[in-house]
Amino acid sequence: MTTPGDSKRTRRQHPPGLATLFYTEMWERFTYYGMRAILILFLVAPVAHGGLGLDDRTASSIYGLYISTTFVSSLFGGWIGDRLTGHQRGVIAGGLFIAIGNALLLFEHAQTFFLGLLIIVIGVGLLKPNISVMVGHLYPEGGSRRDAGFSMFFMGINIGAFLGGVTVPLCAERFGWHCGFALPVAGMSFGLVQFILTRHRLGLPSSVVNPKPLAWLPVIGTAAALALVVILASSGRVRIDAVATAAAASRLIAFVAAGYFVYLVAFAGLTSEERKRIYIMAALFVATAMFYAGSEQAGASFNLFAERYMDRNILGWQMPAGVLQATTAFYVILFAPAFAALWLALGRRGRDPSPTVKFAVGFTLLSVGFLVMYLAAHRVMGGSKVLPTWLLFTYLVIEWGDLCVSPVGLSSMTQLAPQRFGGQVMGLFYFALGLGNNLAGQLSLEYDATRLETLPQLFLKIAGWGLAGAAGMLLITPLLKRLMPRKPGLEPAVSCEKC
Repeated sequence: MTTPGDSKRTRRQHPPGLATLFYTEMWERFTYYGMRAILILFLVAPVAHGGLGLDDRTASSIYGLYISTTFVSSLFGGWIGDRLTGHQRGVIAGGLFIAIGNALLLFEHAQTFFLGLLIIVIGVGLLKPNISVMVGHLYPEGGSRRDAGFSMFFMGINIGAFLGGVTVPLCAERFGWHCGFALPVAGMSFGLVQFILTRHRLGLPSSVVNPKPLAWLPVIGTAAALALVVILASSGRVRIDAVATAAAASRLIAFVAAGYFVYLVAFAGLTSEERKRIYIMAALFVATAMFYAGSEQAGASFNLFAERYMDRNILGWQMPAGVLQATTAFYVILFAPAFAALWLALGRRGRDPSPTVKFAVGFTLLSVGFLVMYLAAHRVMGGSKVLPTWLLFTYLVIEWGDLCVSPVGLSSMTQLAPQRFGGQVMGLFYFALGLGNNLAGQLSLEYDATRLETLPQLFLKIAGWGLAGAAGMLLITPLLKRLMPRKPGLEPAVSCEKC
């Protein structure tokens, strides 16, 4: 017999399936952020040292293009899980693609390496949206228990990002690039096996789909087009210019997003009030992309700076440059609860800042971080290397900024969106992340290793970019206050920076 106390205790507990999804996502992010920590360093490393020997411009473009397409592909992966495979099969297929793609990175040929990156992009696109949907399905009643479940899930994301960011660079430094790339293969394989063995805990709702054969035509057509591009590029018949491709990708993402905003305003049948909110959503979209174009220098120019201009010798041990990136996930784990508590405390006193004010604070902190790196770059120009504390402090300030932007932006976009377009707005948020990450790679092109003065110029430019973003957010604050429905406490407790 179930007592009232038993019933109350059951409601407080999380479904057993949460552990399955927590560990699967933790290992996937271990794989993703671990490989990302050494990606640009491997691309620019001389062939004699086991790298690909690419120039900085090409490597930065490849980095930005790779990171951005993992976000954009999530839109299509979510559609495949919804309409064709079901979410569980989407996660399994995604995990297999990720493991296979990372395994291809072990080979010495450049063509095989880039094919591996493409396969990883497909895998991340399949796994990420479908596993997030299944977390929501564990809590059909919604409410605070669902919010707590997502907070725990996002904590798993950041734990995986931290562990991968530390262990993969250490492994690559100690045993070579191939061992560094092998560790993500093991991580994703472990996560995938764990998912398959424990997925019975998830149940079956919304997990089984029986599509008509014609529904697969878009997927088959896309796969055929990608295969054709791979064949032509591998045979040398088509030469892909990474710099030009990355620039074109930014324009395409921006064009698609702008077209969608035009559709919402002019053709979606919205009310006058709803159309006004779309303008605010567009401003937040641009602001999010701008912020991530700066903050994602972590894997681009900051990583190169750490490799070339930092004294990383600690008591005789040479710390790998990529390890420093892991501190971003550590800072999220450490400070996300504090920021969530701050917003709640201000809300209880009726002083919770508007989303645009929080964005302005985030942009200001971004600018402060880059001013710190501007000073560090000037010291480097004087002929001396700098200590890692410069970059560690910069990451700390920028992560504080991210905690003012990422969860607040996601919450604000969903509140402003017309109810029938709520799901599509999540797609817009991914587009903003993709655009920002690609722009990060393009901004990094302005750093020329043969002209050291370009480094402080780049950091100063992004610092000014941050101040301009802060000013823009403050300018639209009065308009947002009139249009934004007041629903305090809806911001996620954990940053989406490691989504």
